[in-house]
Amino acid sequence: MKHLFRGLFAAIIGVCCSAQQTMAQQQLPPIPVDPNVRIGQLDNGLTYYIRKNALPANRADFYIAQKVGSIQEEATQRGLAHFLEHMSFNGTTHFPGNSLVSYLERIGVKFGENLNAYTSIDETVYNISNVPVQTPGAIDSCLMILHDWSNDLTLDHKEIDKERGVINEEWRTRMSAMQRLQEKILPQMFAGTKYETCFPIGTMEVVMNFKYQTLRDYYEKWYRPDLQGIIVVGDIDVDAIEAQIKKMFADIPAQPNAAKREYYPVNNNKEPIIVIEKDKEQPMIQVLVFNKHDAIPDDQKNNVGYLAQSYATSLISNMLSARLRELTQTANPPFIFAGAYDSNFFVAKTKDAFTGVVACKEGAVESGIASLLRETERARQFGFTESEYTRARAEYLRQVESAYNERDKRKNDKYVGEYVRHFLDKEPIPGIENEYALINQIAPSIPVAALNQMMQTLVTDSNLVIAILAPEKEGIVIPSKEEILKTINEVKAEKLTAYVDKVSSEPLMAQKPKGGKIVSEKENKLFGTTELTLSNGVKVILKKTDFKADEIQMKGSSLGGNSLFPDSEIINIKELNSVAAVGGLGNFSRVDLEKVLAGKKASATAGVGLLTEGVSGSCSPKDLETMLQLTYLSFTAPRKDEDAFSSYKNRTKASLKNQEVNPMVAFSDSVQAAVYNKHPRTIRLKADMIDRIDYDKILSMYMDRFKDASDFTFIFVGNIDAAKDKALIAEYLGALPSIKRKETFKDNKMDKRKGIYKNEFVREQETPKSSILVMYNGTCKYDLKNTILMNMTRQILDLVYTEKVREEAGGTYGVYVGGDITRYPKESAYLQIIFDTAPSKKEELMKIIFAEADKLGASGPSEANLKKVKEYMLKKHTENLRENSYWLRAIDEYQFTGVDIAKNYEALINSITAKDVQKFAADLLNQKNQVEVTMTSPEK
Repeated sequence: MKHLFRGLFAAIIGVCCSAQQTMAQQQLPPIPVDPNVRIGQLDNGLTYYIRKNALPANRADFYIAQKVGSIQEEATQRGLAHFLEHMSFNGTTHFPGNSLVSYLERIGVKFGENLNAYTSIDETVYNISNVPVQTPGAIDSCLMILHDWSNDLTLDHKEIDKERGVINEEWRTRMSAMQRLQEKILPQMFAGTKYETCFPIGTMEVVMNFKYQTLRDYYEKWYRPDLQGIIVVGDIDVDAIEAQIKKMFADIPAQPNAAKREYYPVNNNKEPIIVIEKDKEQPMIQVLVFNKHDAIPDDQKNNVGYLAQSYATSLISNMLSARLRELTQTANPPFIFAGAYDSNFFVAKTKDAFTGVVACKEGAVESGIASLLRETERARQFGFTESEYTRARAEYLRQVESAYNERDKRKNDKYVGEYVRHFLDKEPIPGIENEYALINQIAPSIPVAALNQMMQTLVTDSNLVIAILAPEKEGIVIPSKEEILKTINEVKAEKLTAYVDKVSSEPLMAQKPKGGKIVSEKENKLFGTTELTLSNGVKVILKKTDFKADEIQMKGSSLGGNSLFPDSEIINIKELNSVAAVGGLGNFSRVDLEKVLAGKKASATAGVGLLTEGVSGSCSPKDLETMLQLTYLSFTAPRKDEDAFSSYKNRTKASLKNQEVNPMVAFSDSVQAAVYNKHPRTIRLKADMIDRIDYDKILSMYMDRFKDASDFTFIFVGNIDAAKDKALIAEYLGALPSIKRKETFKDNKMDKRKGIYKNEFVREQETPKSSILVMYNGTCKYDLKNTILMNMTRQILDLVYTEKVREEAGGTYGVYVGGDITRYPKESAYLQIIFDTAPSKKEELMKIIFAEADKLGASGPSEANLKKVKEYMLKKHTENLRENSYWLRAIDEYQFTGVDIAKNYEALINSITAKDVQKFAADLLNQKNQVEVTMTSPEK
């Protein structure tokens, strides 16, 4: 590796230079390409990436990435790139009609989750993920699907016409205030460029009326091998896959005279561009501040200088964001939230921007913008301190170290993501071993002075763009462009002083607690765990796994929760977790806590839920003690901070002030009122309630829930060593307070509505739309079989509604079907169906929704759909068995309800018949508890 670092000093100098000077970096050492990925190119120009990876076992991911997106569209083609993406699932040469989706679902590859695609401005990417490669024919079929996506879409006229409706409904669902605002600001931010009108959804005028040949022409022009990359990663034979790709994709003809794939430039601007747009449904004042600068050309990303520059911009962004977060903790913060990052200039990959984001308080837009500009300018003038840099570097190196520690545990999707970006953007793929070595050489060699010099090139006196996205509401005053320009100039004229980093050398805990003892220890063969009982009554369950090298997950809980507080405290109950945490822990404020934890992979978050209170956390094995200290302090030392509380109230009140302008808030309110009969515990927090939050009362309520750990059970799952770590666990968890009280939760009668209830109301919206919820509920025995049956019922209805409501009727972008069974406070179940559609289609679709639900309860599912669901659930279960989170949930479930979700799971799945599903659905539907809520905005 030594040869990689000969030019490292030059790389550091390069980091200090402006982006325009990066040509000199071409002489720097190249970044090696991970030797474990095989990269090749066919004679027709198609590129492929293949990698053997055994996690998950017997699984592989198949991707095709296309260097084409909506930026290639002409005015008469707006939306066709996205439309083509949809059509790829509606018929190919070898998989006509719906057979592509149907085949993959038969082998457990779920549409939407494992089978999907996206279209953006510059790219279109398709994926078939978590394919069970042990299934005969699966590999050949998936490669053939990629082949057909590349060159053999049928683009059947009937399928095109059906898909028009689906995309029109996708447009309707996505056409939120933010989407409308973004479409308004593009022509102003990118005036005179192709980016003025480049959003992939396009226009419905084009989508609903384009000629069939227009879509085919677009497909033939842009879907071609020189713009396509195949990525296959998983438990496969690399040589065999390469041979198949060479054989299967060789018949796709090259296009030597093809249209040039242009990458369109973005204009520079000397004077600031100020864009102000409003929308009646926008609830918050958001401001984007862009400092444009040149993007690194793709052909200059292959050397160490680019890696050093990426490291530097990442740390600069993190350090400035930390300063902005610190401002939010003042008693009267200048904004609701703010942050900074360096990335593409909004939608353009040909220009980058150092970007600030700020959510402003009503009546304080100029001061919010000024605060963001001021802190950015302070960093530009004076740079960052050595102590800030030390923390940011430690945090960055910790993340790289964690990835390195997990180098043998990486899953397919991590590699696929890297290879997609390498193909599309030439992002380096050195492999974590090389990256770890490089970064650990680069980071200590780059002084803070280099980053401070780089900050001056990221933020200059030109190329400033400010976009303000605001509510259109009477009484809200938004400053004019002239006033914003005045604010910019006033901040530039201010005499600023350097930031002072207040750092404490105090450890997280100055003194260790007087620990408890282990009074009993036993092995539990059911889950393969070690169970400890500590002297204060705390129970500890330890399960060692080898799934991840750098992870331990923890959960501790006991019964009670906020159910034990009266309904009269509902505002305090709603805000209990947020407010209790605003002050930090022990002697550390939230800001100081972030500083003291820099470079450590450890977290612990306490919370009071409906029926339980608990602490959840995760850590690296080497930071276990830090996680235990955070847990101990969460029980014993929540910190009171009146300024932080005032800040929280101030920011929360501002963020809630205009939430009602969002139509979906009215829909959500109506659903809650309908389902829970306006139970007082289901109220939504509103701005005028914030001043009624009682800080002292909340801290008292919090301490009441955590003053007795004797009934807590803590579960640790991951790379934990019981023999080595149990003494440390006893030292901290054994020292938690204990008063040996006996308690459980209280049933506050938050029961779902019985009987038939319907509420249909009108709410004017900018985009006409009907939003509909149907919910069935009733009593249901809580056991593993019924939990599985609910899951199957939900998934089967999802398949049916996708076919009937989305594909055949073209009536919605998607129908969400959810459901669950609960054990406490009483055994019950619910099944809910939610979708959006055009008001004119509502009645037609509702008939299908009810008819298919009734049909499932009357005659059960088709054997084909039941088999698809079973295959997916069995595949998913096999994957879950190698996840720490699954075993944490399984052990916690057993402790809470007595149900073992792992035992006999596969046997139960295989034993369930269509008749079982029919009976389960009928039992729920026949209880005749049905809520229907519809919010409609009439067509204009």
